[in-house]
Amino acid sequence: MYVAVKGGEKAIDAAHDWLGEVRRGDPDIAELSLAQIREQMTLAVDRVMSEGSLFDPDLAALAIKQSRGDLIEAIFLIRAYRTTLPRFGASHPVETDTMQCQRRISATFKDVPGGQILGPTFDYTHRLLDFKLAAEGNAPDTSTQDAPDLAAERKPHVMEFLNKDGLIESAEATDETPPDLTREPLELPANRALRLQNLTRADEGFLLGLAYSTQRGYARNHAFVGELRIGKVAVEMDIPELGFSIEIGEMTVTECETVNQFKGSKTEPPQFTRGYGLVFGQCERKAISMALVDRALRWKELGEDFAGAPAQDEEFVLSHSDNIQATGFLEHIKLPHYVDFQSELELIRSIRTAATAALAETKIAAE
Repeated sequence: MYVAVKGGEKAIDAAHDWLGEVRRGDPDIAELSLAQIREQMTLAVDRVMSEGSLFDPDLAALAIKQSRGDLIEAIFLIRAYRTTLPRFGASHPVETDTMQCQRRISATFKDVPGGQILGPTFDYTHRLLDFKLAAEGNAPDTSTQDAPDLAAERKPHVMEFLNKDGLIESAEATDETPPDLTREPLELPANRALRLQNLTRADEGFLLGLAYSTQRGYARNHAFVGELRIGKVAVEMDIPELGFSIEIGEMTVTECETVNQFKGSKTEPPQFTRGYGLVFGQCERKAISMALVDRALRWKELGEDFAGAPAQDEEFVLSHSDNIQATGFLEHIKLPHYVDFQSELELIRSIRTAATAALAETKIAAE
């Protein structure tokens, strides 16, 4: 991202001071604490962690506070901080079938082992402003509510039922270490593992627009949500000194698997196919969008014809999905470009002078 500006040092310092004052707001109003942001703006915190590629709710809350609520700026802060951290190793792939689910739904099967869990969701709320929330200090009464059972019992993925009957493509496991997009530049064509890394860091709004386009027919990609689950998963890591792996913590993730129609191709039989999304925190809109775009990008490996849809164009999707790169390239044009513009100005003047002279010669010749 373009961040350097030369000249006007006093003006820049004054702008920073003014930014601090605006960020703080009216000093007569109590300042937001990081705990308040972390606990009461959880969806914003989760998005910053997801697109910033760093699971740390406290740092995400700090970034939101520092950025005045500008989530893309907060994501930039988290990404920049992430580059300063040492890397000790890589964890094992998380086992989402042992997730402590706080939300688990399927749009394809009503009765699934382990049951459906609505969890905290806006899906069934009325989109009306709740003015009771404007009454500060009124906490909801939870004394009569039963605590949800989040035991880490195995909850098999819904897609396994279709897989048993051979109605859906098999999910092939691999021991191959995927490329690391945070340490290596994106190379095209990209395999699915690299595409998924790109999509999980991608801007939610960009992915949402692409996913919506697939639903409207710009990829012939009709999808059902096979399963959406949100909850905590254990993170394990090998410790060379011990000779075995240990659990080093847990994190909340959102996982989405979609079931997609597929009429078959020259290489694959008619069956259902899969789309997949996995992101930090509770970001279900992002996870669903990711799954839809993932499936759209798989047209080549499934032997489908290219429909010319934006969501199917790997280079277009992967090269324009990162909001930090997009923001940097977009916002740098508001920084000083005096020399560049002067050269453009001189070029236009010379072209106009030449065009005027040519027009005058044409008139003389015509007379």
